[in-house]
Order: sequence, then C-alpha cells, then structure tokens
Amino acid sequence: MTKQKSKNELLNDIQVERRRLERNLDDLTELDMTRPGAVGEWSVKDVIAHLMAWEQLFLGWYEAGLQGRIPETTPVGMSKKAIDTLNQKIFVEYRECSLNEILAEFHDSHQQVLAVVQAIPEEDLLTTGRYAWTGKLALADYVAGNTCNHYQWANTKIRRWMHTKTSQ
Repeated sequence: MTKQKSKNELLNDIQVERRRLERNLDDLTELDMTRPGAVGEWSVKDVIAHLMAWEQLFLGWYEAGLQGRIPETTPVGMSKKAIDTLNQKIFVEYRECSLNEILAEFHDSHQQVLAVVQAIPEEDLLTTGRYAWTGKLALADYVAGNTCNHYQWANTKIRRWMHTKTSQ
C-alpha cells in the first residue's frame, strides 16, 4: 500500500480496506471463523482480535502522545521477536472470547479509530516526528499500519486460507 499524502486519502484507505475485509468475513460461517489455521495456529476470530488489539494499541499511543508521554510499548525499535511476543500475548488474551464478543469489539474499535483520526488535524497526522513516540515516522504511518495496511494483510491471509480450505 502506498503512503497516504492527505488525511482524506488515509480515511478513504481505511474504509476501503475495511470493507474488503468485511466482505470476505461475510462469506465465512461461524465454524470457519473459529477453526484454527487461518494464520498459523490462529483462527479468523484470532486474526480479528489481533487487528482490534493493534487498533487499541494505536489509540493508547496517540493518547500518551497527547499527554506528552512516550508509551511503554510501541513498535519503534521493537525487534521481530518482541513483536512476535506481543502478538502471542494478544492471542492468549483474546482466545477464550466468543466470536460475537470479538466481532462487537472489532466494530467498536474501528469506530473509535475513525473518530480519533477524523479529529486529528491533518498537519499532526502528516508531520514526521510530531510526537516523541513516532520516531522518524508520521502519525499517519502508524494509523495506516494499524488499520488499512493491517486489514490488507489480514484479508490476504484469510483469502488464501479460504482458497486452500475450499480446494481440499
């Protein structure tokens, strides 16, 4: 996905990728969504929980930045091993939640992210290093990484899994 050059482009990309993901999710049964194997041991439900958790991480990072703080955990400088550990922690935290709980939280989280992004001035979104925690990136890069780019990743993984599942 290309780097967004405006707030409107970012919001559009978020909505477009979210709709694509939701269309594919609509094609799945509850059993499909809870069966392990969509991404490694994760089910589609686990992937959705993963996306929601990363949206919530972004919201926490942004809130910390508004308060002049640097969040305890951010991807800035995180190794792949540390990110894998964080992802496993997220998996364990949400794996016992029901599909309906995860879908409701996923919906609510998306609405929260949209409201926050819509309220952020465009200059704050696009200015590199505007917040201490963003390092050499713009806030928009984190928004995209935790929304549209992440949705695109998930959608690709789920589509491949669906194709593999139907061809067996």
